[in-house]
Amino acid sequence: MWMFRSRVKPKPTLYGFLVENLIFGGVLGFTFMIFLWQIYLYYRQRKKNQATKQMPKEFNNIMDAETFKKCQHYQQDKINFSLCSTLYSAIEEMLILVLGGIPFLWGVVGSLTAVFGFGPEYEILHSLLFLNFLTTFTTLTRLSWRLYETFVIKQRHGINHQTLAIFLREALKKYILNQCLLLPVALLLHIIKIGGDNFFIYAWFLLFIVSLVYLSLYTAYNYYIAPFVGNSPSLPDGDLKKDIEAMAKSVDFPLSDSFTVKGKWNCVASARCSFLSETLPQVEGQRYNDSEILAGMGHELGHWKLYHTLTDFVINQTSSFLRFFFFSRMIGCRELFSAFGFTKTQPTVIGLFIIFQFIFAPFNELLSFFRTVLSRRFEFQADAIAREMGKESGLHTALVKHNNYKLDFLVDDWLYCMYHRSHPPLLERLRALANAKQD
Repeated sequence: MWMFRSRVKPKPTLYGFLVENLIFGGVLGFTFMIFLWQIYLYYRQRKKNQATKQMPKEFNNIMDAETFKKCQHYQQDKINFSLCSTLYSAIEEMLILVLGGIPFLWGVVGSLTAVFGFGPEYEILHSLLFLNFLTTFTTLTRLSWRLYETFVIKQRHGINHQTLAIFLREALKKYILNQCLLLPVALLLHIIKIGGDNFFIYAWFLLFIVSLVYLSLYTAYNYYIAPFVGNSPSLPDGDLKKDIEAMAKSVDFPLSDSFTVKGKWNCVASARCSFLSETLPQVEGQRYNDSEILAGMGHELGHWKLYHTLTDFVINQTSSFLRFFFFSRMIGCRELFSAFGFTKTQPTVIGLFIIFQFIFAPFNELLSFFRTVLSRRFEFQADAIAREMGKESGLHTALVKHNNYKLDFLVDDWLYCMYHRSHPPLLERLRALANAKQD
């Protein structure tokens, strides 16, 4: 009598370890390593802050000793806050990974949809609800930190200019926008399922179109709607408007009109119009004067002339294409799913989440650092364009006012600055303006 014994296919191993365990251990290890790196950078900056007992002499023409102390105390509070929030985020993320929070949430959503008669075949609906629950959880956990930062730390130092009602309204608007962005995700999941081997091309093209639509809607709102609801009235005729038009013409910027946007310092340029701040934040009772506004305009036009916005867009699209390409090569790996607790199913949205969030984490960190370095270079270049327009003096005083308004501390640890500062420190920008040696 023959006896047949069912044989389970052994799980793949590497150097004697299960591949799924290596994947999970690598993700957990890299997450912990980034946490230690961030803590180390904050420690260095905190130590630099505490070691600065007196205001350096080279700051005498920038701020007085009292303002310097205010900046220093605010910086100390910000570093302590960042240390606590970073620690919380790291603990939260690692607990979610170790305790199986992702498969648990997927199962909860599955049970909920089953109650209403939606089975496993409704994967896209399941996925959208999963993302809704996940973004809601993230929003709520981050909200308390943002509330403390805004209404305790900034309030303590006198630089909070938001009411609680405005803060909550903006948070709600951002949450609603994030939920609206889930709609293209449904189409993205469908494309991945039916797109065949080259689905990554169609997926990338979808996000490319979504990006263009978003930019078009943003421009249309600012140009056609905001001026008529009182948020962005047209800039009155006068010397300021004429000077803006002349500057725009000098760099072939397609300016059709100028608007004032209350509460912002810098100008924001789009393809058809320019939004200029006329009612700027007050610093010691003073507003920015016309020469400072024009200098800020020259800086933003410098970004336009040197194609910085277009360069950022190309970098975004290129990195997005690469992510989708490598995602298409990884999505069929069962070990990726089993490493995170999905041993029976391989939902597409979970594959997206795992690969984009965790597997690509080293690439994301390197890209973020590269863009930070590139952003600083762009700022120097835009300042140089403003200087060529003869706006050096106005930009100098505007930068100083803006720095003092934000209580930005001027003494940075070099490694912290290199990794975190997307804009050059004030002193470096002022030196570059004076020497005209930065390109």
